[in-house]
Amino acid sequence: MSEPSPRRWTALALIATAQFIVIMDTSIIGVALPRIQEDLGFSQENLSWVFNAYVVAFGGLLLLGGRLSDLFGARRLFGAGWLILLTGSLVAGVAPEVWVELTGRAVQGVGAALIAPSALTLLMTLFGHDPKELTKALALYGAAAPAGGTAGVFLGGVITEYLSWPWVFYINIPIALVALLATGPLMPAAQARRGSVDVLGALTVTLGLGATVYAIVRAPETGWGSAQTWIVLAGAVALLAAFVAIQARRREPLMRLSIFRTPGLAAANLTQLLLGAAWIPMWFFLNLYLQQVLGYSAFPSGAALLPMTVLIMIGMVVLAPRTIGRFGPKAVTVTGLALLAAGMAWLSLVSPQGGFVVDVLPASLVAALGMSLAFIPSLGTAISSARPEEGGLASGIVNTSYQVGSALGLAAMTAVAAANGSGQLGNLTALTSGFSAAFIGASGIALAGALLAAATLRPRGPGRDEPAEEAASVRG
Repeated sequence: MSEPSPRRWTALALIATAQFIVIMDTSIIGVALPRIQEDLGFSQENLSWVFNAYVVAFGGLLLLGGRLSDLFGARRLFGAGWLILLTGSLVAGVAPEVWVELTGRAVQGVGAALIAPSALTLLMTLFGHDPKELTKALALYGAAAPAGGTAGVFLGGVITEYLSWPWVFYINIPIALVALLATGPLMPAAQARRGSVDVLGALTVTLGLGATVYAIVRAPETGWGSAQTWIVLAGAVALLAAFVAIQARRREPLMRLSIFRTPGLAAANLTQLLLGAAWIPMWFFLNLYLQQVLGYSAFPSGAALLPMTVLIMIGMVVLAPRTIGRFGPKAVTVTGLALLAAGMAWLSLVSPQGGFVVDVLPASLVAALGMSLAFIPSLGTAISSARPEEGGLASGIVNTSYQVGSALGLAAMTAVAAANGSGQLGNLTALTSGFSAAFIGASGIALAGALLAAATLRPRGPGRDEPAEEAASVRG
């Protein structure tokens, strides 16, 4: 075994920053959405595409990113991802109209899809020599994701209030430049491996996911029974079925389907999918409730969610590893999802004349506690199940599960909110009714996740408890 890198903890800081940024980019636009909507002319229903353009590209290409990381080396892909993210951030910031904005967001998602799996592979390479160090490194890396998601809301508020909304994208540029300069000296090199790249598989899965999200978002406007809705959904199903067929037949597929026979991996990925499908709609509509109903401006809206950030950080770094060690990853995952469901059900009680202290703060803290507990062990189970040489693939799959869940959950809850009045800007009662319906729907998703986790996650055997728990102390 090679000697551990003396710069590994400095490298971890860059890896954690990468995870923070790619998840922050899903949330930093939240507070800025009303300004973006006003300046570029988005409709209320289509506004979610500022989020979805990033997440669909991110989630749809993560498997390709993981495969490329395994083939060409994680360090190369890590650097390439930062360069692409920088480019997309510049385009999104200067966008003069809707299509340019969405293009920039999609390019950002492509960069994130290369960064995320290669970052996790680099972490495993740097710290795999020592289980205790790996536990600590994964816990710090794990805290970076939800912290980035929630901190992005606060940063977005500060930037939108005191600068302007394009700066929520420009903030990535100096960080990306520093990351590009530091990647070579800090990150371990890996030899390229022989193998082919399944471009057709990547194309079909990305288009299939994008078509699914598009159909669900547009359904309230075109009608759930309309030919357009069902034609697009049928096309999405055909594309996803083609992806599975391609993976089954290719000698070197983008995603080896048999990997899901690995004990715990499929169940953990399903849990991550439902977790993303519940958490992201809550964050999205809570931002809109604070601004469009309670009348908060950008900075107070971001600051209102800071308590969630603090609790998530404490939960990830301190509480989750201890509870996993005592009760096991399955029990902690189920409990976390149940708490998340309870917090969002509480949020559904918001009123047009509500206030932060009564309507938002306590419920959001319960939801944040649930998120911090469920996220860590389900991710740990997923990435610890794969073979070492498929580390990039495993991290790509679990990141895909979370991001796909995020996109589909938000698309579905956007449709639910629209059907219950969220499109009636200025009508506080209708807006609140729509947001409340979305919170109820997201709560139901989290509850379904808790029940499925209880039924499908397998407890580890006596000889495997310790390593499983070590690997479970991990990371949108």
